[in-house]
Amino acid sequence: MRRLFAVVGLALAGCAALRAHDPGISTAQGELRADALILATGFAPADVQQLLPVGDRSEGSWSQAEFDAVHDRLLAIAPRLWEVRRGEALLTPRDIRVELLAGDNVSFHLVYPRSAADEKLTLRAPKLGELPSGHRQFVIISDERGSTITKKLLSARDPVIEVPLGAGPAAQAGSAKGEAPAQTAASSAPTFWGFLKLGIEHIWTGYDHLLFLFALLLVCRGFRSIVAIVSCFTIAHSVTLALATLNVVTLPSRLVEPAIAASIVFVGAENLWRRGEEPRGRWALTFAFGLIHGFGFASVLRELGVGQGSEGVAMPLLTFNLGVEIGQIVVAAVVLPIVWQLRKSEAFLRRGVPVLSAMVAAAGLYWLLQRTWFA
Repeated sequence: MRRLFAVVGLALAGCAALRAHDPGISTAQGELRADALILATGFAPADVQQLLPVGDRSEGSWSQAEFDAVHDRLLAIAPRLWEVRRGEALLTPRDIRVELLAGDNVSFHLVYPRSAADEKLTLRAPKLGELPSGHRQFVIISDERGSTITKKLLSARDPVIEVPLGAGPAAQAGSAKGEAPAQTAASSAPTFWGFLKLGIEHIWTGYDHLLFLFALLLVCRGFRSIVAIVSCFTIAHSVTLALATLNVVTLPSRLVEPAIAASIVFVGAENLWRRGEEPRGRWALTFAFGLIHGFGFASVLRELGVGQGSEGVAMPLLTFNLGVEIGQIVVAAVVLPIVWQLRKSEAFLRRGVPVLSAMVAAAGLYWLLQRTWFA
């Protein structure tokens, strides 16, 4: 039993030491013109820090002065963000800009020359391998009218996207008449599996969400209560995930993230107060806190630009949410048999549940302070 507490304690301490809710997502939007490919790549400050030398990194948000201090280094990094090839020829950007945008996001703006006779461009993102494991980059390439040519969710394992240009006779004739070139099958390839995997990975690396779920499961005594709690959490976060992604209701992350941490503190403290007994009406509490966690999930899709343009919303929204649910079910399937087996021990009920609940509350308090007082 002592060894179990030690292992769980180390796991909880490790979670607290990590950035609890870090989707690890960046975006790249490309505009294909007759003579150029314009790429705008956006990173959160924490991700840009990973691309800088250790001595130039800082914690938290960037001031304009801090950004100016590393601007030249960022300019040097910019051309290495992408390898753009026309056939075997490697293209060199003719224009490079780096800007600090609202919300501390850093935007790299690169312009690559191209010819109207090009049939295909190949883009590779070599820097993804230098970012934290699991980082994803959502790339959308559009024409001058805003119609999507191709899109893909890149990772360190799959950092390449091909841009079909359709330079055949039919496409050239259409272009001469001012018509948009017909898209190939590859250009409209769905990203179903990409968003499904993103949802699974997000719940598995969202340590605050996992800890909240663990605290709920720790005192559940029967299958019916498990179904009620998981269902309420699912319904609640699905509602706010949809509303926030569609920009019907939005809350700033400076409010959502502390609220998520506060929900972990509350559930851990309630477990202690009830001495390990399952509180009555916890399904209602779970639903209320699930609404808050849904806003946290929605931040991932908003960072990808889902719901902000002409792209379809239904597929990314449904498949990402499905991925989150699959991730939750897998976690519950692993944790519940262990917890129920341990609850057969009187020593675990007297000492184990309070100790683990206290650890949960302490981790939540750490994140709450990190996101408010130390933000």
